[in-house]
Amino acid sequence: MWHIIITSLPEMLVAMVQYTIPLAIIAFIFGLILAVLTALIKFIEPSENKAIKYPWLVLRAIANFYVWVFRSTPLLVQLFIIFFGLPNIGVQLDPFIAAVIGFSLNTGAYASETIRSALLSVPQDQWDAAFTLGFSTRQTLMKIILPQAVRIALPPLSNSFISLVKDTSLASSITILEMFQVSQQITAKNFQPLLMYTLAAALYAIICSLLTWLQHYLEKRTSRYVKGSEA
Repeated sequence: MWHIIITSLPEMLVAMVQYTIPLAIIAFIFGLILAVLTALIKFIEPSENKAIKYPWLVLRAIANFYVWVFRSTPLLVQLFIIFFGLPNIGVQLDPFIAAVIGFSLNTGAYASETIRSALLSVPQDQWDAAFTLGFSTRQTLMKIILPQAVRIALPPLSNSFISLVKDTSLASSITILEMFQVSQQITAKNFQPLLMYTLAAALYAIICSLLTWLQHYLEKRTSRYVKGSEA
């Protein structure tokens, strides 16, 4: 048993470093950018100026539709549509690019609701106080509301990233040689599915445990001023 683990572990670790971790990080960054834009479109009320109001309402409708689609369908189905379905209309994507697009769109849809909820949780008094001090809407949003919303959204966003790391195993379904796919290939050679899949699970558990520790550290760092002010 130990011989199999020792000989298989380096190959799985290489796959983790080359594909699993980069895929999760890249997809989360793009997903977070998309989430912030989507959340702001849904959060900010449009101006009464018709030249701005109606295009903004169209953007909001598109944002709502995007969130509805990707929150209402399975991630695996989304990956299959992007990688196997789009070639039918002439769009051929590299497996890694297809995975980044699929994971980013899915993460963005879920994270946008997290960010929007965090924005809504900031008391209206913060807006009123800022306007009283002469802040514009943009200044209030960027300097007062968003920093507080980031602190509130940090725990659920961290959980989303941890879930994304585990979900990268689905990339094996579109031929990406990430860690789980490698474990499947090794299993086909040594016929030890229980051992290999347990090893893969252990590696995912180690990664997610480290990320959980980092999450707790960031939560303490971002909450230290709040605790100080409450004291």
